[in-house]
Amino acid sequence: MYDVTRRETFNHLEHWLREAKEHDKDDRMVIMLIGNKADLTSQREVSEEDGKKFAAEHNLHFIETSAKTAFNVEQAFIETAREINRNIENGKYNLQNDADGIKIGVPPPNQYGQNQPASYQQNQGGGCC
Repeated sequence: MYDVTRRETFNHLEHWLREAKEHDKDDRMVIMLIGNKADLTSQREVSEEDGKKFAAEHNLHFIETSAKTAFNVEQAFIETAREINRNIENGKYNLQNDADGIKIGVPPPNQYGQNQPASYQQNQGGGCC
C-alpha cells in the first residue's frame, strides 16, 4: 500500500516488493498494490496511471482505495480473496501443508456464534493477549 498524496511512499515500492518476493521462492504469493487516500484528489502526488503501470510491470493486482470513505476497501479484500481462490482451484497451493498458510474447513463457532480459528479459543479470559 502506498499513499497517493505522498510520492515517497510510492518510490519505496520497489524495495518493499523485492523484500516480499524474497520470501516467495515459489512465486505463489498474491500481492495487491493499493493506492490509498484516493479521496484526496487535490493533494494527489501519484496518478492512478502511475499505480497501474507499476502494477502491470510487476505483475501485481491494483486498486485505489480510500480508508476514510471506504471507497474500494471491501473490493480490495474481495479481489485478493478471489485470486487466492483461483490459485487453490488451479492447484497452486498444497492444502495438506500448513506451511502454505491455508487451512481447509470451518472452525467451530465462538461464544457469539461466529466462526473463529481454534487458536483464538485458547484465550477465554478476555484481555488483549
